[in-house]
Amino acid sequence: MGTLLHAIEVYGLWVVFVGVFLDQGGLPLPAYAPIIVTTAIAIESGHAVFPVLAVATLASILADLLWFAGGRRFGASLLRRMCKLSLSPDSCVGLIRRIYARWGAPSLIISKYVPGFAAVATTLAGESETSLRRFIAYDAIGAALWAGGAVVLGVAFHDAIDALLLELENLGRYALILLVAAIAAYVALKWWQRNRFARQIRMSRISIDELWDLIQKGASTTLLDARSSEHRTKQGWIHGAIQVRDIDALKLDRDQEIVVYCDCPNDVSAAIVARKLKGMGFTHVRPLAGGMEAWLAQGHPIEK
Repeated sequence: MGTLLHAIEVYGLWVVFVGVFLDQGGLPLPAYAPIIVTTAIAIESGHAVFPVLAVATLASILADLLWFAGGRRFGASLLRRMCKLSLSPDSCVGLIRRIYARWGAPSLIISKYVPGFAAVATTLAGESETSLRRFIAYDAIGAALWAGGAVVLGVAFHDAIDALLLELENLGRYALILLVAAIAAYVALKWWQRNRFARQIRMSRISIDELWDLIQKGASTTLLDARSSEHRTKQGWIHGAIQVRDIDALKLDRDQEIVVYCDCPNDVSAAIVARKLKGMGFTHVRPLAGGMEAWLAQGHPIEK
């Protein structure tokens, strides 16, 4: 079968475990490929594919438990740090919070099929004090379905995968170069997407001191709260802030200063709302630098 195929046959389960664990742990590694390839080799060798499914599911659950424990211990601070380091920071805010706030633990069943959702959702599960038993139950279903998809692909296309591996075996050391190049290209693409998104939300911010000064002077300022209902209720809000549910339904004065705030890395949710308002013709719109976290850190009052 060749050295490469023999190595995969012998060490494939370890490769699957490590690859899935690191991928679900947050590193930008393609975990689906090792599962598919190992499954194809198992079929070709006449072995059962259940161990591949079991190992991939277990590795995924263990990685998710680490995020869950981190969310339980460190809460929102961990979420902000992981989103700052994420290759897909746009997936760390807004949509994921709203989905988890609405569906709770059952959303973990489909979390791994949504880019950037899995780690954030498991952290939110810990932060929102979801019970460990409930978390494991739904997370295990989601992990098994996710890993099962890769196993099915490996079974369905095992002939083509075996042929590809034989070609790579014939390429010798060039196969390793191609593999490294493919991983590098994947990471480069994610970094490019991250930087493009950062450029899209780049705009001037209003500082906490500036906003407080406007409020003290009684200036005509509209405050928009871009957080989820659950987060707003739990943390409180700045006096007079209007929660953003539907931007089109907001009745805003175009001549007023509009300040949008959130509680997310790099003020992403607030910047997205501010950008949409600018696109609708509002010119005096700025996100609040540091958001709710910075507001609370300076000891300013809130309402609950």
